[in-house]
Amino acid sequence: MELDVSNLNPTEQSDTVPAAGAPEQSDLDRKINLYFPGVVVRKDLVKTVKGNAIVPSYVLEYLLGQYAASDDEATIVAGIDAVRKILADHYVHRNESELVKSIIKEKGRHRIIDRVSVVLNEKADVYEASFENLGIRGVIIDPGTVKANEKLLVGGVWCICDIEYSHSDDSRVVPWILGSLKAIQMSSFDFGGYLAARREFTSEEWVDLLIQSIGFNPDLFGRRAKLLQLVRLIPFVERNYNLIELGPKGTGKSHIFSEFSPHGMLISGGEVTVPKLFVNNSNGKIGLVGYWDVAAFDEFAGKKKRTDKALVDIMKNYMANKSFSRGVQTMGAEASMVFVGNTSHTVPYMLKHSDLFDELPEAYHDSAYLDRLHCYIPGWEVETIRGEMFSTGYGFVVDYIAEVLRSMRNSDFSDKYQAHFALGPEISTRDRDGIHKTFSGLMKIVYPTGEATPEEIEELLRFAIEGRKRVKDQILRIDATFDPVNFGYTDMAGHWHPVTTLEEDEYPAYYQVAQQAAAASTGDGAGTPHSVGAPSPSSAPGPATVAGPVEEKLFEGQRDFVENQRGVSYEALFLPYLRGAAEIELHDPYIRMNHQGRNLVELLALIASAKDPADEVTFKLYTTLDDDPNYQQKQLQMLSQIRQEAAQQGLKVEIAKDPGGHDRWLRTDTGWRINLGRGLDIFQKSDGGWFDLGTSRQEFRQVRAFGVTYIKELF
Repeated sequence: MELDVSNLNPTEQSDTVPAAGAPEQSDLDRKINLYFPGVVVRKDLVKTVKGNAIVPSYVLEYLLGQYAASDDEATIVAGIDAVRKILADHYVHRNESELVKSIIKEKGRHRIIDRVSVVLNEKADVYEASFENLGIRGVIIDPGTVKANEKLLVGGVWCICDIEYSHSDDSRVVPWILGSLKAIQMSSFDFGGYLAARREFTSEEWVDLLIQSIGFNPDLFGRRAKLLQLVRLIPFVERNYNLIELGPKGTGKSHIFSEFSPHGMLISGGEVTVPKLFVNNSNGKIGLVGYWDVAAFDEFAGKKKRTDKALVDIMKNYMANKSFSRGVQTMGAEASMVFVGNTSHTVPYMLKHSDLFDELPEAYHDSAYLDRLHCYIPGWEVETIRGEMFSTGYGFVVDYIAEVLRSMRNSDFSDKYQAHFALGPEISTRDRDGIHKTFSGLMKIVYPTGEATPEEIEELLRFAIEGRKRVKDQILRIDATFDPVNFGYTDMAGHWHPVTTLEEDEYPAYYQVAQQAAAASTGDGAGTPHSVGAPSPSSAPGPATVAGPVEEKLFEGQRDFVENQRGVSYEALFLPYLRGAAEIELHDPYIRMNHQGRNLVELLALIASAKDPADEVTFKLYTTLDDDPNYQQKQLQMLSQIRQEAAQQGLKVEIAKDPGGHDRWLRTDTGWRINLGRGLDIFQKSDGGWFDLGTSRQEFRQVRAFGVTYIKELF
């Protein structure tokens, strides 16, 4: 029986309950409130007021911005109460829709918060509104209201509406009447004031303010990690920006595009069609790209996903030329395209056996499509979101910063580096465009005044070059007809500065092998070349194993260890017997407490460090759940986090119920069984903390009395 931990997010703990009292303000928080009064909010308040209301964060922050945009605790408390009351009285829960209808009927008029969409009824020549949660449709809406809120026609908009009820004996007449409609988004802001206030912050302070605005605690992020988060904002500030992010689950790839801005639309990858995205030929109605600033495709990865070739072709043309065809008519749009998806393999595995676009559907695993991408965010560098990573500090009300970013789409900062640096001459026009758009977007986000030092500009330029280089280097693995590019730049003194990707520095042997293969395959020109980077039939990879030579003769029999003995480690006890194994089983019914989880992690880390980084090993854990529901939940969260972390190191951890009793053992597919008297729990408890050498090296810890039996099983 498999223990289902796949849907458990290790961050989903009791952190949704606000801590007693207000968190102490930092110096940055005080500065934020000083220069941006009325447009910032304490970020933990969203969780406080949300309850079970399924609404985007920008809707809640819109309300908080009206009532709780202050650093005065009394105002915040009163504002929270006001927002809670508004949600309780006016937000429509689906399962309470009939109750709300009854309230509207009895009162005659009632204000609601719901997602509203509009269609044109051609036969009656009227616009008709539908209310998602309330479950009513066919409500007549004034054309002027539709014109002022055109996104009602595509995907729908969260709105505050007054609904009236007037019954008619004519069954064809809808009894619901729209009294008023207000889209939940800011109508105006002072951009000059925004720029003036920006000048009061250092680069570090401003980046931290933006990270807090996204909802994260900047103290838990390094500079590079912060910039990776900010790249996700570029599609909102840059027109026709094509961005992709592939990485492990749980890193928040789609959060920005579903929660951060009323100008972005998150679409499930399987729901995309040509009429929905571009244009409906039957009625000439333009699709999402004509109304939204950002169209983001969630769950985009998946090799076996079915794709519409017509959609792929029109998307290629749009991403390259900002236009698409409808018959003989060519239409243009400004929406940026974002593609996010999960990876199932580690970076070295993909580099060794294929490429970093390995997870994409076959129709998109195409050099012509990939070459249109301006930047590739390395999602594997982004940490899995944990509860403690969320901010309790102040950040912009997201609706405010969303409007600021949108207003800057008209600006072009792509030339801001040219007074100090020049791109390498080998960089093609398309590569240059990608670098320019990423650099321009980051400049507008981090330095919206356009004022930055050469060092600050250089940081963003290198980041922009790396994002495009990651795209181009992987294309070279797929299509050998593309020419290699020497990515880098020169400074005003004429010194050359090469740029590499982080994975290129970490795994040079695997990163460069495809380029070498490309050179070899184009040199002789004979036969049909294989996809560059894919292994040829003669060199196809075998099963992954724990690396290292297999000893000719390993000890068989019983070993006993006495209490307080030192010099014992998992490496000495187990590693010689695990070498060469592609599949390892651990039967231990007691992986429940934190220290037992730590023991498991140390064994997995040993296996991961001993194998080839580009290979994957299957580790099957058979254990049991705690009888106490509270401890069981914590146990499942711990196991889920361990599995996620192990996957990033090439270990596929499978967790199932242990069918046995209390016996504990390890077994490998190479024929070894190791009976473990105490399981992995062989070390004595220590309170030495990080300053105890035993925390870093198992050999320095004292053990409990235990025994181990090594048995070579016959196949």
